[in-house]
Amino acid sequence: MTDLDYKKLGFKCGLEIHQQLETHKLFCNCPSIVHDSNPNIKIERKLRAVAGETGKVDAAAAYEIKKDLKNIYEACSSSSCLIELDEEPPKEVNKNALDIVLQVALLLNAKPVDEIRVMRKTVVDGSNVSGFQRTMLVATDGYIETSKGKVIVDSVCLEEESAKKVEKKDGHVKFRLDRLGVPLIEIATDASIKDPEHCKEVALILGMILRSTNRVKRGIGTIRQDVNISIKGHPRVEIKGFQDLKSIPKIILYETKRELSEIKSKKKTASHVRKADPDFTTSFLRPMPGAARMYPETDVPPIPLEKEFLLKIKLPELLTEKVMKLEKRYNLSSQIAQELVHNEDFEKYVKTFKISPELIAKSLIEIPKEISKRFNLTTEKINRSSYEEVFKAIENKTINESAILEILTDVAKGNKINLKKFKKVSTSGIESEIKAMVKSNKKLSPNALMGMIMSKYRGKVNGKKVMEIIKANL
Repeated sequence: MTDLDYKKLGFKCGLEIHQQLETHKLFCNCPSIVHDSNPNIKIERKLRAVAGETGKVDAAAAYEIKKDLKNIYEACSSSSCLIELDEEPPKEVNKNALDIVLQVALLLNAKPVDEIRVMRKTVVDGSNVSGFQRTMLVATDGYIETSKGKVIVDSVCLEEESAKKVEKKDGHVKFRLDRLGVPLIEIATDASIKDPEHCKEVALILGMILRSTNRVKRGIGTIRQDVNISIKGHPRVEIKGFQDLKSIPKIILYETKRELSEIKSKKKTASHVRKADPDFTTSFLRPMPGAARMYPETDVPPIPLEKEFLLKIKLPELLTEKVMKLEKRYNLSSQIAQELVHNEDFEKYVKTFKISPELIAKSLIEIPKEISKRFNLTTEKINRSSYEEVFKAIENKTINESAILEILTDVAKGNKINLKKFKKVSTSGIESEIKAMVKSNKKLSPNALMGMIMSKYRGKVNGKKVMEIIKANL
């Protein structure tokens, strides 16, 4: 099944990405504290579906209402107000959030709309206290370049995040409202994604563009991907609920296999939404929602997007461009440059200390990993002052480069930096000792001999020069 001919199958795939923005909530001034604790507010609601603009009740909403569940909402007054409780009309749209979405839209080559109109999207699964989610179309007709051609970005929207489900028992569901109302950008592509690996590539490119703004939230739960899939003879299926990009190809493969099985068994099925399960399979979630769930928001006025406003939008440099600059400017590997791109201190240290940029990069990226792996230590205690003291000592030539690992390991253990322990020992002063060691251990490899010397002098000697002496005397 891994060698499926997706073109022959009539494979169609589109991607939706939902990313939380780093700013206060969308329709109030409450902070976006997504992990607030100790709730001091509690309310209970039962939701019902209303007809949308078409005059009909949405199929997905009608399905949720049949469950007849009571919703319990917990909130903290530090991160939620009457707007989250649906007891007060929304305030103006968060202009900072709109600015971020317009930045992303322009980076995606999308065309902003002339006027933004806020819509209500019927959602009665309990994740919104009001029974609807506010959403607004910001831009359309964008595109990104991929290894397999252009992928069209149909729409870029700004909407409010839903409440977080924390418990489900017979007859009720419990939600937390700290996440409700956090600004969310939704990016939706067309169905031109060609295969599972291509879908993963598209997700990576979109994620890179979002992170380039440096104004989106990071961490588990702050970004979600939904994938829409269909093959010839099978209706479209939307898969929700996975965050790990590595799982995208396998989930798409398994879903394609499932759809093929349904076609072969001549099972009748309609478009619907499925949930991604931990084993990469999917399970039925609800019917596919449609246009019937949408109706205008009457409490928020339209927002005209005038040319003068759009001209003020400043576009950030893409992360891919920053990585290439770091590689070329400081002669770094692509991998280290990618990890350094979010490090605010690297270039500051390069300007401050007259030492090798490669050494600074290694100290910031590779040495903390080595400390964690070799000594099973966290590196939280290694801070800016630790690096500055070490780099200053290297610049003054009071310690060897090989001492950096030892010094920072001591810091990770909670010890203060003691440069006297690592004061340089001249290799000429121990050359006779190295020669004697080589002479009495001729069967040992150069690396083994090197290990014996370095373990005795723990970062006090120049490793490169020690190796030269060892090789010269073998």
